[in-house]
Amino acid sequence: MTKKTAENQVVEEKEGFAQGEGYPNCEGEPCANMAEEEQSQTDTVAEESVAAEQAQEQAQEQTEEAPKVEDIDWKDRYIRLQAEFDNFRKRTLREKMALIESGGSDVWKAVLPVLDDMERAIAASEKSEDITALREGEKLIYNKFVDIMRQKGVVAIEALDAEFNPDLHEAVARFAAGEEKSGKVIDVVQQGYKQGEQVLRYAKVVVGE
Repeated sequence: MTKKTAENQVVEEKEGFAQGEGYPNCEGEPCANMAEEEQSQTDTVAEESVAAEQAQEQAQEQTEEAPKVEDIDWKDRYIRLQAEFDNFRKRTLREKMALIESGGSDVWKAVLPVLDDMERAIAASEKSEDITALREGEKLIYNKFVDIMRQKGVVAIEALDAEFNPDLHEAVARFAAGEEKSGKVIDVVQQGYKQGEQVLRYAKVVVGE
């Protein structure tokens, strides 16, 4: 709109000078020369004005199209943060897997001596007929295994004569046992175990009613 207005103004001024309106009291060749000179200056100013407007519009378009430095910096930070989080997730997963594997190996290393004792007990039972000695050997192996479990934090769940607790016990049957035994465990079908607060296996019990 501005460019068109400037050109229209130049055209109007040219027409005015051509008709002698620029210098109404002047006649002859000097007036004509002055009119041409004034017209030339007007054309130059108009051209410079139009060129300045075009340059301003072009600069504004480039500014709008060019990405802002702040946007580029924000995107770069987002990409870096995403990469760091992905590396952290992978590292944590590897450490977790290594912890599980090392924890399992520690347990098996502790259990291996019990396996050795069982092999020796089996070999001794084939050569000896002393039942009492064999039973004592079995008890020693059992107690050794229980001690290893206790060292690893694994303990038996107390169930017999205790109040039935669904968080620790699994009722496999109910039996009429009188008012005193109602709601209590009167028999343990399978021993349960827990490690800390985590139940490894629920105790299978018979509940009185």
